[in-house]
Amino acid sequence: LIFLRHHIDDGLKYEYLTVKNPLELWQNLNDRFEHLKAVVLPKALNDWAQLRFQDFKTVSEYNFTLFKIVSQLKMCGEVITEDMLLEKTYRTFHVSNMLLQQQYRLHGFTKYRKLIGSLLITEQNNELLLQNHENRPTGSAPLQEVNATSSHFGGRGRERGRGRGSGRNQNFLGPRNNNSMKWQNPDTKQRQKWRNTRQSSKDEQTQNRKGNCNRCGMEGHWYRACRTAKHWVDLYQAFLKENDKRI
Repeated sequence: LIFLRHHIDDGLKYEYLTVKNPLELWQNLNDRFEHLKAVVLPKALNDWAQLRFQDFKTVSEYNFTLFKIVSQLKMCGEVITEDMLLEKTYRTFHVSNMLLQQQYRLHGFTKYRKLIGSLLITEQNNELLLQNHENRPTGSAPLQEVNATSSHFGGRGRERGRGRGSGRNQNFLGPRNNNSMKWQNPDTKQRQKWRNTRQSSKDEQTQNRKGNCNRCGMEGHWYRACRTAKHWVDLYQAFLKENDKRI
């Protein structure tokens, strides 16, 4: 009696508070809610008749709705077998999947859970296939790598070093110090040095005014943000040395 009263609805607790016999309490509850089977059964039968696999977007939604209806039918005393579940699923496939439905029939499933497991695996594989196709449609070229020399580094660089031109103030200090100090690195393997811009050539001064890189000569970035390949850097540095000799 304590167990029944503990799990009973709060509204029913006060109604059957004076009942002391557990058998009497059980019979009263049975008489009150026995008619619910007659109310639920017509709706459950109608839902079972209208249930179609093609009306659901995913297999999981169909499976959830199917077992919800089956549980209501079993509560009302109806018997639902494995063959009924399999036939219900086969007959409600979409007409475009007629060949797929025949293949599942020929597979000879005897348990509904095996059929639904196979459908879930197929659905997951199809989603991955569509996702890969949308990322790169048929006949499209692969994505090109980003050219590092054309990138703009507005924040702190990846490499850290000592000096006035390093860190997050690198782009800020670069243009201001063109008239006094200049950063130059003819070879990346050599030691980095500072030198006065008065000793630089006229071509380098022109490039500094335009904002060119002192390492590779390209526009759009400074020396510390330069990612140009080494063989291009060597050609540019050799070109600068030849101009110095001519001058």
